[in-house]
Amino acid sequence: MAISKALAFAFLGCLCLCSSVLAARELSDDSLMAARHESWMAEYGRVYKDAAEKARGLEVFKTNVAFIESFNAENHKFYLGLNQFADITNEEFKASRANKGYRPSSVKVPTAFRYENVSLDALPTAVDWRTKGAVTPIKDQGQCGCCWAFSAVAATEGIVKLKTGKLISLSEQELVDCDVHGTDQGCEGGLMDDAFKFIISNGGLTAESSYPYTAEDGKCKSRSSSAATIKSYEDVPANNEGALMAAVASQPVSVAVDGGDMTFQFYKGGVMTGSCGTDLDHGIAAIGYGATSDGTEYWLLKNSWGTTWGENGFLRMEKDISDKKGMCGLAMEPSYPTE
Repeated sequence: MAISKALAFAFLGCLCLCSSVLAARELSDDSLMAARHESWMAEYGRVYKDAAEKARGLEVFKTNVAFIESFNAENHKFYLGLNQFADITNEEFKASRANKGYRPSSVKVPTAFRYENVSLDALPTAVDWRTKGAVTPIKDQGQCGCCWAFSAVAATEGIVKLKTGKLISLSEQELVDCDVHGTDQGCEGGLMDDAFKFIISNGGLTAESSYPYTAEDGKCKSRSSSAATIKSYEDVPANNEGALMAAVASQPVSVAVDGGDMTFQFYKGGVMTGSCGTDLDHGIAAIGYGATSDGTEYWLLKNSWGTTWGENGFLRMEKDISDKKGMCGLAMEPSYPTE
């Protein structure tokens, strides 16, 4: 009987010890996660208004970390990572102004397409306009929903460089402040084609150094001259990655994508593959294409969410997929300016 009691107490003692170890481990994990959250806050300058908001931010942060680590443990051609969107839910991300800046066109007037007769066999196997000095450094639109302006400006900067030999960082803020009498409405969204129309009617755009970005709607400022002009714009035939390839082989092109998926929210590197929506809500720029060592073909794209998102601000998405709309709908509404 004494032996039985001794064994029983030993068993209970073991249970208590195990429970203590587990509790300590859980506390340690929470502490580590809290420390990781604090480090993230410091890196991205995140400040909460009170303890309750911070506690909620931490919980969302933990959920997103779990999603990222679970995804990265699987077999994908791309991987995810923490960025400035780490303490917001995917629903909040989809509704954020940074991801809701593109307004799909309800009526498309047919335009010319100068690359219509280009043979795809004659095109280079890989293009990267960064290596030709036709792409300005990554910019950050912040919480202003004017991706349309950044996309249009990126394409315009590219064609101006190719035609004049000068790479000039142009003013997105001029579009945000002044192109407000039609579809384009500054931080509330717009359309790249309409931005091109404004640039033409406005006699060009000024340099970013003369009209710097403020990430908010402002009053249109007068200027004495433009830094760059375009003559017209053209739409790439919809849902045709071959036509898009012909255009991108010749110049940077504005494209719209569905950027609302969690994998887009936390994309860090590699070639984005798999399922993706086609509800266009974000404007970016196609600045090249190529293939990885395993033969995966991709589009090279420039985003406007700063250098901490993606591959130092850039993105690769799978090219020539079975869906004619393209990965995340990128082949649905491409367009480019002409000089």
